[in-house]
Amino acid sequence: MELCLTPVAVHKRVPLTISRGTSTASTNWWVRIRQDDIEGWGEATPFSIGDRTQTAAAIGADLQALQPLLIDHHPLDRQRLTPHLNRLCSAARAAVDVALHDWLGKRAGLPLWQLWGLDRKAIGPTAVTVGINTPGGACDRLQQWQQQVPELRSVKIKLGNPAGIAADQAMVTALGDRIGTGVKISVDANGGWSLTDALTMADWLAARGITYLEQPLAVADNTLLGELSARSPLPIFVDESCFTSGDIPPLAHQVQGINIKLMKSGGLSEALRMIHTARACGLQVMFGCYSDTALANTALAHLAPLADHLDLDSHLNLRDDPFQGATLQDGCLYPPDQPGLGITHHELPHP
Repeated sequence: MELCLTPVAVHKRVPLTISRGTSTASTNWWVRIRQDDIEGWGEATPFSIGDRTQTAAAIGADLQALQPLLIDHHPLDRQRLTPHLNRLCSAARAAVDVALHDWLGKRAGLPLWQLWGLDRKAIGPTAVTVGINTPGGACDRLQQWQQQVPELRSVKIKLGNPAGIAADQAMVTALGDRIGTGVKISVDANGGWSLTDALTMADWLAARGITYLEQPLAVADNTLLGELSARSPLPIFVDESCFTSGDIPPLAHQVQGINIKLMKSGGLSEALRMIHTARACGLQVMFGCYSDTALANTALAHLAPLADHLDLDSHLNLRDDPFQGATLQDGCLYPPDQPGLGITHHELPHP
């Protein structure tokens, strides 16, 4: 089995600001696995979550170290491959795992959603993200999304403004007047609040029809999640506090849902394991993304019938995404009919 690596630089149409800072661009890794005249594709995206940051350089080093180890393996040797994959950082592991799934789907001649026996009609709308901004800036961003996605059905608002919850409230108030009725609204604070602020905001947001509250507290405050959930009128979801299925049982009695991202989990295999673990623990499931292209977001879209909430919009905010895959219809992201992931690649003109 041959492993080919290509760096892919992508740039956001609009910079995204969250409680931890602003991102404008990313260098991702395009991973291709070749065997028996079939090529499976995957993607590794850098991300930063405090001391669990995974840089493009570190991801690339892991993938390069893996290359010679795969020569004597076949994509169907999943059990034999697992020890090698477990030594990788989660983003590198995700890329290889997704590529193996893509290869398998192409070998079987079936799209992954069909290989898993899933129903695309069960896919709900994907949210588009409005980052931390001034009230006017947030409304401008929302208007851009409304023009890009005319059938907009779900919006995620990033809060946790370093200026405090008054700034958060001003932004939500301004957006609420523009979003319109019938659109699902969620909030993600990316760990930017104290328990006191989170409790205040949970009550305030619930009165304004917000659907759920994502990662209100920092990971260091995980022990306070139970108290917050007991007093919050909104369901509490965790993102940065939950990487893999092993993180779920300790959180099960403290929150109402988890956010699964390919780069945190380590791929579709672990994402599916997380879904089953969350359901067994009585939790809801949402899918999210980092600066992923259409490749990684299409991969998760194949599992989307199993999710309660979706936030797979990062590729929609890229001005130079070289991949095409899942299609946006009626506000929902639908995976393709083609075998495997159903991804195509196209060369972009130089700026």
